[in-house]
Amino acid sequence: MKKTWFITGASRGFGRIWAEAALQRGDKVAATARRLEDIVALKERFGDAVLPMALDVTNSEQVSQVIQQAFKHFGRLDVLVNNAGTSLFAATEEASDEQIRDLFDANYIGMVRVLRSALPLLRKQGSGHILGVSSGLGITALPFIGFYCATKWAVEALHESLAQEVRPFGIKVTLVEPGAYATDFGKSAEIADALEPYAEFRKQFLTHLAGMERGDPEATSEAVLKLVDADEPPLRLGLGNSILPRARGAYAERLAEWEAWEEVSNAAMGEPKKPATEWIEQLAHASRNQA
Repeated sequence: MKKTWFITGASRGFGRIWAEAALQRGDKVAATARRLEDIVALKERFGDAVLPMALDVTNSEQVSQVIQQAFKHFGRLDVLVNNAGTSLFAATEEASDEQIRDLFDANYIGMVRVLRSALPLLRKQGSGHILGVSSGLGITALPFIGFYCATKWAVEALHESLAQEVRPFGIKVTLVEPGAYATDFGKSAEIADALEPYAEFRKQFLTHLAGMERGDPEATSEAVLKLVDADEPPLRLGLGNSILPRARGAYAERLAEWEAWEEVSNAAMGEPKKPATEWIEQLAHASRNQA
C-alpha cells in the first residue's frame, strides 16, 4: 500500500534524501522547506506525486495552514517526518538568551507546532506514523553543542510521552536517532562569540569533530522505508553503527553511578507516605469536565 508523507526540512540532508526515496518507490510526499525554491525541483522530477510547500516551523499559523493544505490535497497523511531544525555552536556561557530561544523555537517548539496541527487529523483517520528526528546527541551530550543536545533530549522525552498518549488512536511513534553523517547540516549552525578561556578546548574539540568517521546519508533510506513499513515499529531507531555502542556505554556508566549512590538515594526517601491523592483527584475531575 502506497503511503503519503509529510516531511519538514526537505530542502537538504535527511529530509531531502527520505523524500526522494519515498517518491522513487511510488509514494506521495508533501515536502516542506523554509524556501519554496529549494524544493521545487522535486515537482519537476516527480510531478503530481509531490506537493512542495514553504514552511517555517517557527510560524504557528503557517504550520497549521500547510498541514491542513497537505491533508486536503492528498486526502490523508500516513507518515509525518518532523525533521526541520538548526544548530548552535557555543559553550554554555557563550550563548545569548536570544540564540538559545531561537534554537529551541526551531528544534523543539517547532516540532510541537507540527504535532499539534497534525494530531487531530491523524486521530480522525485512526492511523499514522510519526517520526521525530532526534540524534545520537539525544543519548549523550558533547561540549560546545550542549544547547543543541538539550533540544534533542527534549525531543526524546516528548515523543516517549506522545507514544503513550496516541497509541489508543492507532498512531505509531518512532524517534529516529542518526549518528554522525556526511550531510551539510553543520553549515546552518549559528556560532556564538568565543570566550578566551575556552579557546584551546574549542580548538581541540573542532579537531576531534573534523576527524570523526561519518556515514553515507543516502544509506539511511532503506532503514527508514523498512521502519515505516513495519507493522510494529520501535519507539527508537538508531541510524549508523555508533548509536548502540554509545547507548551501551552511557547507560552502563549511569547505572554504575546510580548504584554507587544507592544508599544515599534511598535514605533521601525518608518515611514513606501515601500518595498526594488530592491533586490527582483534581486532575481527574478537570479531565472529566473537559471531556
